[in-house]
Amino acid sequence: MSIQWYPGHMRKATREMTKILSSVDVILEVLDARAPISTSNPVIKEITQGKPIITLLNKSDLSDPIYNEKWIDYFKQDKQKQTLLINAMTNESCKKIIDLISALTRKKSGKNTLAMVLGIPNVGKSSIINMLAGRKITKTGNEPAITKGQQKVNLRNGIMLLDTPGVLWPKIEDPESGLALAALGSIRNTAVAYDQIAPYIIKSLYQKYPDSLKDRFKIEPLTSDEYKAIEILAKKRGCISKGGITDITRISEIIVDEFRRGLLGRVSLETPV
Repeated sequence: MSIQWYPGHMRKATREMTKILSSVDVILEVLDARAPISTSNPVIKEITQGKPIITLLNKSDLSDPIYNEKWIDYFKQDKQKQTLLINAMTNESCKKIIDLISALTRKKSGKNTLAMVLGIPNVGKSSIINMLAGRKITKTGNEPAITKGQQKVNLRNGIMLLDTPGVLWPKIEDPESGLALAALGSIRNTAVAYDQIAPYIIKSLYQKYPDSLKDRFKIEPLTSDEYKAIEILAKKRGCISKGGITDITRISEIIVDEFRRGLLGRVSLETPV
């Protein structure tokens, strides 16, 4: 199954970002710490050649802490990038990001450093901007593609942020990456059904975090067949429609929602090679 989502506004946004890059001093690339490879847009790498990049592994409070450190080591291999683990819902990372921006750029007195914030939909770009600004500047939410155009935000400390729309790339080659993006909410729900995403989540958890399933759903043992497992979970949660038919859509919505909110434990969908 191949999941694709590349609406017209994303193509336009990529063109607009490319045009302004010459005036940008540093790139803040925001990734989801639960799947850093799948949430890294290959087009961004192409258009940002030569620019210093700060990679922010956001939502690290939702990802496996063991793999968090391994991802830091992995990204250290790229000499163009500096990498930080962050949680945009707290202010703990704010000073680290500001200090790193200042260290990577040397601006003349009286001129702001322009930092472009890039990332795919729903990785938390707007939340990071609000955290750095110390106030709510941009709209946030769990739906992808909330930010529609570029917006400059003056941090009043010599740094100007450029918020950009979340953009994917024209064709997602790896089906596993498409499923990971859908699970993380980076692909709009109208482009992929919950009952396509839930089996991927259950399979991933069974293989890597079986205790998370046991602890959350109070079922042991759970079958390795993700589709049968979903039927079992549906009965456990009372997702039964008239006539005793299992409501797969409803239980799938519950599984996806609880995964995205971190209720199924701290989970990493990808591990460094």
